Amino acid sequence: MDPASAFSFDMSYCGPPPTLETLWGRWNFEPGLLSVLVLTALAGFVLLRQAEPRRQLAFAGAWLLAMVLFVSPICALSVALFSVRVGHHVALTMILAPLLALTLPARWGMRASLMPPLVLSTLALWLWHAPDFYTAAFTHPAIYWLMQVSLIASFTWLWLGLLRSQAAMAAGISALSSAIQMGLLGALLVFAPSPLYLPHLGSTLNFGLSPLEDQQLAGLIVWVPANLPLLALVLWRLILALRAEQAVAE
Repeated sequence: MDPASAFSFDMSYCGPPPTLETLWGRWNFEPGLLSVLVLTALAGFVLLRQAEPRRQLAFAGAWLLAMVLFVSPICALSVALFSVRVGHHVALTMILAPLLALTLPARWGMRASLMPPLVLSTLALWLWHAPDFYTAAFTHPAIYWLMQVSLIASFTWLWLGLLRSQAAMAAGISALSSAIQMGLLGALLVFAPSPLYLPHLGSTLNFGLSPLEDQQLAGLIVWVPANLPLLALVLWRLILALRAEQAVAE
């Protein structure tokens, strides 16, 4: 039996793979998700009502992005296309996570060690993109949400240090290290000789891509766009470190 046709999406959180014709109707109004989003919005409103406008805007941006990623048809499309699921993860780790970090109090992360979140976020990224663990996320909603929450939490912790640490050079090196390993994952996906992810073997042709082309596109997303925020932070931290050295020299 063809492995692609034998794979079951019965327990996939976002449902079965859509087609172009059915995609627009695949909004995710799952009650549990909507309840969490509403409660999160209320909690954010209460906790941040006297916070600085920058923290309030960061929270609003993170909440709206979460709405788009999990409620819109992007959720269903990520079942069909590996490149969309990877883009979904990039949005979580490179946009949502830093926004959440900016939502937290300014003093958080200033003196924390950068090594634990760097290691944890790297492990989470590679673990959930290992073919077996990635496939497992389609077999039960609990595993799907473990994937999403672990990526968001570990990268929020990392971004908290990258943005707030008083050790500018250490933050820059940590951001560069994260970018390097992310680029390595992207390169592995681009140059893999065959498709690696079972759930997408039979669903990409509906969108004009072979499974291998879909995987290569995903690799390019991880290799280039995903690295831009980290490389921008490296540059910013390097400038801050050089300015600090000049101030000491003067």
